[in-house]
Amino acid sequence: MIKKWWHDKVAYQIYPKSFLDTNGDGIGDLRGVIRRLDYLKELGVDIIWLSPIYQSPFVDQGYDISDYYAIAPEFGTMADFDELLAETKKRGMYIIMDLVINHCSDRHEWFQKALADPEGEYADYFYFRKGKDGKEPSNYRSYFGGSTWEPVPGTDKYYLHMFAKEQPDLNWNNPRLKKELFDMVNWWLEKGVAGFRIDAIINIKKDTAFPDYPADGADGLVSCTKMVEEVDGVGELLEELKKETFEKYGAFTVAEVFNMKEDELREFIGDDGHFSTMFDFSAAVLSEGDKGWHTGREVTFEEWRSALFESQLEGQNVGFKANIIENHDEPRGASRYLPSYAQNPKGIKMLGTTSVLLRGIPFIYQGQELGMTNCRFDSIEEYDDISTKDQYKVALEAGLTGEEALEAVARFSRDNSRTPMQWSGERNAGFTTGKPWLKVNPNYIQVNAAEEETDAASVLQYYRQLIALRKSDSYKEAFTYGEFRPAFEDEKGIFAFTRSTPEQKILVAANYGTGEQILELPSGIKKLLLSNNAEIKTAGNRICLGSCDAAVLELE
Repeated sequence: MIKKWWHDKVAYQIYPKSFLDTNGDGIGDLRGVIRRLDYLKELGVDIIWLSPIYQSPFVDQGYDISDYYAIAPEFGTMADFDELLAETKKRGMYIIMDLVINHCSDRHEWFQKALADPEGEYADYFYFRKGKDGKEPSNYRSYFGGSTWEPVPGTDKYYLHMFAKEQPDLNWNNPRLKKELFDMVNWWLEKGVAGFRIDAIINIKKDTAFPDYPADGADGLVSCTKMVEEVDGVGELLEELKKETFEKYGAFTVAEVFNMKEDELREFIGDDGHFSTMFDFSAAVLSEGDKGWHTGREVTFEEWRSALFESQLEGQNVGFKANIIENHDEPRGASRYLPSYAQNPKGIKMLGTTSVLLRGIPFIYQGQELGMTNCRFDSIEEYDDISTKDQYKVALEAGLTGEEALEAVARFSRDNSRTPMQWSGERNAGFTTGKPWLKVNPNYIQVNAAEEETDAASVLQYYRQLIALRKSDSYKEAFTYGEFRPAFEDEKGIFAFTRSTPEQKILVAANYGTGEQILELPSGIKKLLLSNNAEIKTAGNRICLGSCDAAVLELE
């Protein structure tokens, strides 16, 4: 494996709208990010991923971009961004942007020109197609519900949108469009960003025949993922993107990929892969329902552990995956992956231990280091997320009551992770002096950064220790390049693995069960490196783990 500058780094995702508001308008901003850089540095963060800050109507929270070269005024100015870049560099940190190039906003100049002249050159920046038999060109359902096809006003044509109708898909078969996108990417890299998180990138390849498929729902539609999964040739487009942009700058890229074909991993993240890394969604997809969130299911500990272990082993000799337990599109990991008896500081530390020390690049989402959890919303009107509102509608149409539908979306809503960052026990969690754009989780009184700063046993302090251990001179090599091997898979409730080099062997072990477990280790214990329980018991080659205990041990 060719060693890269980012291999031993820890990344942190900021959702700017919810991070810190400095001007009292209820919306987080770039100056809020600047103000908290030292907090992130102390946590041990190297790479900061900013969710979209571009100019946007915010139909899908900035993932509908109307100007790729402008900062949304809600977040500040380009001068603010330049200052952020300069301040991160002073601290030896890096900024990566969110890159949304499968689609843009319907307010983008390109799409407005396309609408003005549906036969003109800009129409070919998108997918404008005539209908079939008086209906849409194909029977695809968008990710946010309803048809992927929207009528082009004043014509017999439709345009394709795999997400919201305000997010028309870009036509990657058009050389001029591709050059516009490549020039834009290079402009940001020239400015000094270190790379990109690349949104929904697998969707850029379309079967331009747009064939129908058998319906998978009562609406007569089929998920648009079916077309994505069936079409070939996305690798050629991804390689072109890499060579025309990222490769020239040694950029760090992390891809959002859900529909990769079997045996393609090396093409995506190997030494010569399209991207530096890609998110590991192996655990997140387990609970997905085939008919919507209301059909989502509880996942057993064994299923969850197996999925993560298999993913780790799959990537072991290929490249580095990006490990997450939550992000802006997912509910909070502490609420999703921990049983009720473990949803406390000790259990949250345990979950952090078994995530941050896996092989790959740890991506921590804002508030994860505090133990932030899902937020209870009392009505569908309190939600902002477009996907949550669609899934509520889907649940009602499936026959659920309003109460049942609300309960269904509460588990999976993206707004769970978008509630304001909990900085203190002051009004609005110290996020804003104004009215926050989204409800603040009421538990901010107990769970907040100011409180945890003064508590040596807090989740925040533990995360600092955890990251410091991963990056320490003594153990960095093992935690970065060390071999991953599952351990104690036959022990009920035990999540354990080793990270090994020829010189070192480290065991990470956690007890997700309710009862005490005694583990007989393959060798003696050289040193207890970290534990979420100061009273953890070791003797010879044995360790006793109580419920929710986690320990990191160097073995002889």
